[in-house]
Amino acid sequence: MQNQSPIIEFDELIKISENPNLRIFDVRTGPVAKEEYLKKHLKNSVFVDLNSDLAEIDNPKNGGRHPLPKFENFIKTLGRLGIDKDSHVVIYDDKNGANAAARFWWMLRAVGHTNVQVLNGGLQFAENQNYPLSSGEYSYSETEYISEYKDWQLPQIWMNDVKKATQDSDAVIVDVRESQRYEGIAEPIDLVAGHIPNAQNYPFIDNLDEIGLFKSPEKLRNLYSELFENYDKNKITFHCGSGVTACHSLLALDYAGFDIPNLYVGSWSEWSRNELESFLGF
Repeated sequence: MQNQSPIIEFDELIKISENPNLRIFDVRTGPVAKEEYLKKHLKNSVFVDLNSDLAEIDNPKNGGRHPLPKFENFIKTLGRLGIDKDSHVVIYDDKNGANAAARFWWMLRAVGHTNVQVLNGGLQFAENQNYPLSSGEYSYSETEYISEYKDWQLPQIWMNDVKKATQDSDAVIVDVRESQRYEGIAEPIDLVAGHIPNAQNYPFIDNLDEIGLFKSPEKLRNLYSELFENYDKNKITFHCGSGVTACHSLLALDYAGFDIPNLYVGSWSEWSRNELESFLGF
C-alpha cells in the first residue's frame, strides 16, 4: 500500500464501492453537520465528529482549539467506527477535503494505517456525479483496531519548538490559512489576528484548481518545490488555525510525492493565546 495515492477519484470509488473491506466516512463540520449528514450522505458512509472523535477539546491555550486525542483513545475510536487493519478507508467532507477529511487522513496515517484515501472533490463533486446517496444513520460493526505503535508516527512539533523555529534561519514555518487571516486583516475565529513571527503564507486553497479538485501532483510539486529545495523537511512546519486545515496541505504534499513535514497541531489558536501580550507589545 506504500505506493497508493492519498487521493481517490470519484470513478475509482465507484469501482470499489462493493468491496467488503471498504469503510467510507463523512467528516463534514459545523454546528449542524450531523443533521445535514442525516438528511443526505454518500451511501454507506458513517459520520465522524471532528470535536469528539478527532480531537479532545479542553483549554485552547494548551493545545489549541482541536488538540489531538490521546493515542489510545483514538485507537478505541477506530474500533468503534468499524475500522480494522484490513480496512480500506475513504474519507470525504463538504470542503474539498480541506477540513476534517484531511485531519482524519493524517491521524490514520499517524497510527500506521496506510490504506486510507481522501475523496477528491468531496461530497459536492460526488453528488454532482450522481454517486448513490442515503439518509439516516449508518454504521459498521465494531471491531478492535490493533496498532503496532503506542504513539503518533508522523512528525509533530510543539509551541516551544515553534518559538525556536522563529529564530532559526534554517527552519521555516508555513501558515496555510487564507491570506487575510495571515496578514491580520480579518480573524473570524481566534482572539487576535496576525501570524507567527517569520511564518510564510502558503494558503491551502492553492492546493485546489478552479473547480475544487486537487491540482495534479506535478502542479503541486511545482508549488512546493522551492520550499523543499531551500529547507530540510525536518525543519519545515505546517500549521493553520487549529491543526485541521494544515493537514490539507500535508495531504497535498504527500500526493505530490514529498515527505510529510512537521505539523504544529496547536497552531495559531494556541500560539495567539499564549503570545497575546508580546504580540500586542505589552
